Parts: sequence; structure tokens; C-alpha cells
Amino acid sequence: MITISDNINSLNIQWFPGHMAKAKRLIKNSVKLVDAVVEVIDARIPISSRNPELDELTASKPRIIVLNKSDMADENATSRWIEFFKKNGSYALSMDSRYQKNAKRLIPVARQALSEQLERWANKGYTGRGIRLMVVGIPNVGKSSLINSLAGSKRAKVEDRPGVTRGGQWVMISSDAELLDMPGILWPKFESRKTGLALAFTGAIKDDIMDIESLSCELINCLKRVSPNSFAARYRLEPKSLESLSDYELLEAVGKSRGFLASGGAVNTERAAAVLLDEFRSGRLGRITLEEPYDDAL
Repeated sequence: MITISDNINSLNIQWFPGHMAKAKRLIKNSVKLVDAVVEVIDARIPISSRNPELDELTASKPRIIVLNKSDMADENATSRWIEFFKKNGSYALSMDSRYQKNAKRLIPVARQALSEQLERWANKGYTGRGIRLMVVGIPNVGKSSLINSLAGSKRAKVEDRPGVTRGGQWVMISSDAELLDMPGILWPKFESRKTGLALAFTGAIKDDIMDIESLSCELINCLKRVSPNSFAARYRLEPKSLESLSDYELLEAVGKSRGFLASGGAVNTERAAAVLLDEFRSGRLGRITLEEPYDDAL
């Protein structure tokens, strides 16, 4: 079994199941069927949640970037990311795709991205042709939630675990718009340690291939930098302890705050780690963004 602690030390987290290789071929062969590509990313980790291989696979089509799960990300950071993506030539919008009102904002943006194409169709008399959008992204960023909200029904499988959608499916969301849902794909090798950790923090990599206590200690190390007050308040920790205690000692403190004690007073750190990860992923630690835009972020 691959453990994240081994891969952290080697700066190399690798996970590429066979169905993801199949998904990559499916995207490559299907992109010619659509007018534009909607790339769904996690607003908390806008760079780490982008698959670099998608640029090559979908380069021939206009791109709309949806910063999903924005309800769990820092609002100001999300605004900076939207401006960043726009400056780099993509259309971008933030969203909590669980709600239909939010999701419906996508189609006007897509029509704006395709304005020249729509004008050409109108000049040629193609009045009955609706737009076709391919929805892509890594696992667990909320593609299926977006499609279900747009369709107004549960058309795509939605589960809080990566790798649920295994094959492409067309979904008619209105008389003039159709979506092609693609399975989420990671890439074969994470060159950046930071990227691998960010994906693991948000649940894009399955927990059962990692050591969650090591992962939680890495998350604590990150939270101490980006959101120390939220972390300390959630688990009733003294702010000074974030500087004086090691990451593992802070994990023990999280366990003590929740009463996760075994016989003899030992802390059940595995249980504490599971709770910490779950509460970060669900947004109960507050609105936290782990990555900020920088000049060469793409």
C-alpha cells in the first residue's frame, strides 16, 4: 500500500488507477463534440486542483473556469483568483454548485465565451443549435453537483469521495444547452509536494492509500500559517500553543479537546486526525484558501 508519509519524504505522491487513463482517452476523443470546456476546480486550492494535462487535451476550445466550493474558501482570495484567471485569458466565476440559483450563472458566462461562435451560427441561419459544453476536472471538486443543479434533477452520481463518475454522459439542461460530463482524472505523477498534499487535504486522493495521522499533521502545519485563529478557536487551543507545540502534539491537543482518550489517558490520534480532515473538508474550520495567485501560477 502507498502511504502518504513515504511519498511526502520522496516528494512524490502517485495514484493513477486504470479508469483514469481511460478517462483521459475519453476526453481527448470527445472534445471535438463540444463548443467549450467547463473546468471545475476547488476554490480552496485553485492551482493544485487543476490537472495540467487538461490544457493539452482541451486546448482547441474556449475555457470557462468554475471555482467551486467557494462557500468554504476565503471570499477575498476567491476574488483575486477570478481576476487572475481572467487576466490569463479564461472566463471564470465562483460558485457553490449545490444550489441551482448559483449553478444557473454558468450558462450566460458560457454564451459570453462563445459569443463569436454564436454570431457565426446566426449569420448562417443555425437557429436551432444549442451550445454543448464538456465538464472536466479532477475528482471530488463537485462536477456532478454542478450538473445536477443545472439539470434540476439527480442525473449524475454524487458522492463525497473521488472517482465516482466512470464514463462520459450527455445531460440536457435546457432547450439550448447540453453538457457532457467527464470522469474526474488526476495525473500520473505529482512533481510538487505541495500539490500532492493540497489534493490529499481536500479529499481528491482516496484516504485509504494514505496515513491520515501524517496527513493531518501536515494539514496542521499549513493551518498554522494560513488560518491560525480559526484552527485554534475550533479546538479551544491557546494561540501560543501553535508556536510552542509540534504538529503531532497539536494533533494530540485536538484529540483531547474532543475527548478522544483511550485507556490510560492516551489520545486516540487516528480518530482526531479523521475528525480534523473531515471538518476541514466540510468547511467547519471556517472559510480557508490554501493557495494565493502569483505571477507564474499557471
